[in-house]
Amino acid sequence: MFFEWTLLTVVFVVALFLMVKMLYYKNMNVKESRSNEMLKLTIQEAELVIRKYQIQLQRALGNIDILTDELSKLRGDQKVLKQRNSQHRLEADQLRQKIKDLESRIDALL
Repeated sequence: MFFEWTLLTVVFVVALFLMVKMLYYKNMNVKESRSNEMLKLTIQEAELVIRKYQIQLQRALGNIDILTDELSKLRGDQKVLKQRNSQHRLEADQLRQKIKDLESRIDALL
């Protein structure tokens, strides 16, 4: 009879131990599942933010390309204007010289 009670007690303690262990691991599994779900949501949100910034970057790069083209055109226009300006200066200097020549001829005639 002592052996039966001992066996029953051991079986009961082992069953209780296994039940507590099962509940512990079940709780750990639930926590891990929640953690994984939160991690998946966080990753999805991060992917959305990355896509948003990627689109903004592509737009900015497109704008930079447009601005670079405009800058190149303006540089070309600037070169043309500098050439015209130097040409006008030369012409103005030539005209001043002709005016001086004419003034000297007029003075010579008087």
